[in-house]
Amino acid sequence: MSHVLVLGGGPDRERQVSVNSSQAIADALQRAGHAVRYELIDRITGAELARLPGEVVFPALHGAFGEGGPLQDLMERDGRPYVGSRPGPARIAMDKVASKLAAAAMGIPTADACVVNRNDADVPIPVPLVMKPVHDGSSVGLHLCNDLEAYRRARIEVDQDIDLHPGRAYMAERMISGRELTQPLVVDERGALEAMSIIEITPSEGAYDYDAKYIRNDTRYDIEPQLPGRVSLDVREWSLALAHGLGVRHVCRVDFLLERGTDRAWLLEINTMPGFTDHSLVPKAAASRGVEMPALCDRLVRAALRDHGRVGAMVGG
Repeated sequence: MSHVLVLGGGPDRERQVSVNSSQAIADALQRAGHAVRYELIDRITGAELARLPGEVVFPALHGAFGEGGPLQDLMERDGRPYVGSRPGPARIAMDKVASKLAAAAMGIPTADACVVNRNDADVPIPVPLVMKPVHDGSSVGLHLCNDLEAYRRARIEVDQDIDLHPGRAYMAERMISGRELTQPLVVDERGALEAMSIIEITPSEGAYDYDAKYIRNDTRYDIEPQLPGRVSLDVREWSLALAHGLGVRHVCRVDFLLERGTDRAWLLEINTMPGFTDHSLVPKAAASRGVEMPALCDRLVRAALRDHGRVGAMVGG
């Protein structure tokens, strides 16, 4: 088996989710028989990464630094195999506007959206709309604006957040009401992305926000729900097409909304390092196909080694 360096934490707003994911991954890899070095990091440097032992890196970080390209740049220079997408695909997938533009170019339906200009008081697209950060996940900073008054209140919070974090960008997106679906993709033994079970997410109340994802235990998850028309086929085909088109590898999760009263699904986003907590959807979907957490994490490590040309490498000192 391999000596795996599992990284968790990071400097982004999803740090606690990353801590929970990385701990679960480290435990699963140990149960799968791997030697594991577990490290909680902040904004690590290349020199600091090089000093950490391990022949393959599993970076379970969520957010712009750990998932959106900077850490991937460091791992590329480090030279060891690592789980997850390479820097270019990671950057595009983390940028919700860029990934929506790429999807639209592929013919994948996605709602109208634009970047919010804080110097413009006008509503960029008609309400109801959704405002959210361009480069964050886990529904961090999500604002549902059903009317102009809600939009004005949200803009005050958004402007305050940008004041505290210069450079942070927000987007406005046409609100689509309906059923939330997610399509996890996991590498198979041949190295191709495989569609796991579609999961429908139904919060007990309100939106599928951070609390519904990671804090409360009343969100319902329905595996392979009954969907109208060819929605299941569309979601699978579009997810694979988007992942292949962007160059995503090993694992991702693609989120959609099925518009109420229709048989049309709309792309929300793609996540290249989805959560691995006990609430998370990729482990749930894989388990429904008979791939439990130790086997799932082992599969990802083996894929990283295979892609690096080091299949069968044994533990180093």
